[in-house]
Amino acid sequence: MTEINIKPIASIKPVTDNYFGTDVVDNYRYMENFNDPTVQQWVKAQADFTIETLSQLPERKAFFDRMVELDSSVSAKVSGVFRLVNGKIFYRKIDIQSETSKLYMRSSLDSPEILLVDPDRFRQETGNTHAINEFNPSGDGKYVIYLVSANGSEDASLYVLDTQTLQNIDVPISRTPESTCWLPDNQSFFYHRLQEMTAGMAEIDKYQNSQTYWHQLGTDLEQDKVILQQGIAPVENLPPYVWPCITHVSSDYAIAVIFNGTQLNIDAYVSTIDSLSQDTPKWIKICDAADEVRSFTAHGADLYLRTSKNAARFKIIKTSLANPDLAAAKTVLAESDSIVKDLFAANNALYAIVTENGIGKLIRITYDGKIQHLNPPSDGAINFLTNDPRADGVIISIKTWTKCESHYEYNPATSLFTDLELQPKGKYDAPEDLVATEVTVKSHDGVMIPLSIIHKQGMKLDGANPCLLMGYGAYGYSFDPFYLQTQSVWYERGGVFAIAHVRGGGENGEEWYRAGFQQTKPNTWKDFIACAEYLIEQKYTSPAKLAGEGASAGGILIGRAITERPDLFAVAIPRVGCLNQVRFETTPNGVNNTPEFGSCETESGFQALYAMDSFLHVRDGVDYPAMLITHGITDPRVEPWQSAKFAARVQAASASGKPVLLRMDYEAGHGIGSTKTQLIQERADMFAFMMWQFGIEDC
Repeated sequence: MTEINIKPIASIKPVTDNYFGTDVVDNYRYMENFNDPTVQQWVKAQADFTIETLSQLPERKAFFDRMVELDSSVSAKVSGVFRLVNGKIFYRKIDIQSETSKLYMRSSLDSPEILLVDPDRFRQETGNTHAINEFNPSGDGKYVIYLVSANGSEDASLYVLDTQTLQNIDVPISRTPESTCWLPDNQSFFYHRLQEMTAGMAEIDKYQNSQTYWHQLGTDLEQDKVILQQGIAPVENLPPYVWPCITHVSSDYAIAVIFNGTQLNIDAYVSTIDSLSQDTPKWIKICDAADEVRSFTAHGADLYLRTSKNAARFKIIKTSLANPDLAAAKTVLAESDSIVKDLFAANNALYAIVTENGIGKLIRITYDGKIQHLNPPSDGAINFLTNDPRADGVIISIKTWTKCESHYEYNPATSLFTDLELQPKGKYDAPEDLVATEVTVKSHDGVMIPLSIIHKQGMKLDGANPCLLMGYGAYGYSFDPFYLQTQSVWYERGGVFAIAHVRGGGENGEEWYRAGFQQTKPNTWKDFIACAEYLIEQKYTSPAKLAGEGASAGGILIGRAITERPDLFAVAIPRVGCLNQVRFETTPNGVNNTPEFGSCETESGFQALYAMDSFLHVRDGVDYPAMLITHGITDPRVEPWQSAKFAARVQAASASGKPVLLRMDYEAGHGIGSTKTQLIQERADMFAFMMWQFGIEDC
């Protein structure tokens, strides 16, 4: 096994807090001052040590080179498809030579593509890697809004491009994280903007008191009208971290959604466009959190809403935009054994995606109430691509565990699905020798947990296979099937890839989500542990060959799994992870997350957060697995000090002698906006690290 040098050890400086009579000792609180030169010196030394260690692994270069080869097997990858009623189609594409996706347009599917935005231009000007966070064309396609940020920071600026002259118009608008909406005149739009951080403001204020503005092309930003802001209806008596956004505009109406941090149930209001032009617009309430509405779509004067109220697997109801009344709303699609995942109103029908045992189904509902179950070209996870609601039909993507994403158009006139043929084909798009198996596993309390297992055909169940088990389990997010060409490198080495669909996710509806939420959060990592035990019992792998991975909120899952059952795993990989939940709400994005995880302001909230806190559950003298803890220095969602503190604590506590490496990327954030090479490098590091710790060095 490869030898490693001695890593820099962090100083211990205990701080004790008392929460409702419970003393909590934090030996590394000082690391939260991430700009402290001493902290930065230690983190940089850790990062350098990790790079040196991983570079010495002989299989690391083999993994990287093979992944580059696999990625290059297809000439380009297309995402973010957006089609207008006039036939113009916009999309992001990254080709073999590019590091980040570029924005393209076609006048029709048969027309040649036109390059609109190349983020590399920003890199040439600033020296920093940039990525397109979001784009939104005007209804006629003459203009396109695009948001760009540097080094994965997601700190975006908004630009407007004339698609005929290919020139930007107006000045960039800074501090625009998301949510733009064109008006029907195609000359003005709504945008959401964060407040400006001035001297004396606390970092925690960053995402608070945001506003939505109305901008007219060709006018000065100072003339932009504030449409939504704190203290003015409908944003009254609400926490300062709510984000008031306009998310839907039709010829007559605009719908505002008040996002209460990460709370999934929305508050929504409607106003007429005419009213918004007045000094005091009139807003009519559509719903609040008690109505349990997750999403909606509109057609003409009708509003269709997806709700879990009295329907744990969701249903679709209909009300009027002119006089919304959910108590009298008509049920359009009743709750069933399927999960209603999404809805979209096209010109001549409403479409809904439902899931059954992880497989997506597409339903068409005519506006006079006739329900038709459609037959997509293949089984898999279905998602809507963005189609102009003024057009007939719908465009979708389909993904599976063993086949790359494909894009299809459904034409109601012919009742046929056709491939959009935007995505080039490649040699490794759909390996025929892979097997995907769906099983259910009994968890600690008897609840059956779905587990997806993917590997090569003919693999022996002898406990000797390297296995990577992933999970997430938060925000009601469903871990849908996906496949990338670069994953083949794992299967080629005899690897097993498994996904635990734990509670806290959305795979089985609202009750499934709430069963891994705040006080019930322990089910999330206990479900993950049960899935690990199943893989070992069924001899897919063994503790000596099993790695666990969790990213972002999945850091709770992997962190608590290894602090509760360190014996089950040879390797743990927390990526940009939430690892110190008791301290999360002291960060800019942590306040927004209190609806999901809770707050230390209440005793029950503290108890729940303490139970989730991996950092506080590390114990001295325990044989912890080897760890590769990864983070990006510009991460705006989870502060990188969470990974730094966790790494320091485990390095000091573990008695196993196994390496605990902190991989800090100084040109990345939460992963959004990372370059192609950055993504491949991280995955190659992970695979090489796992094989090293599994004792498999001949790759």
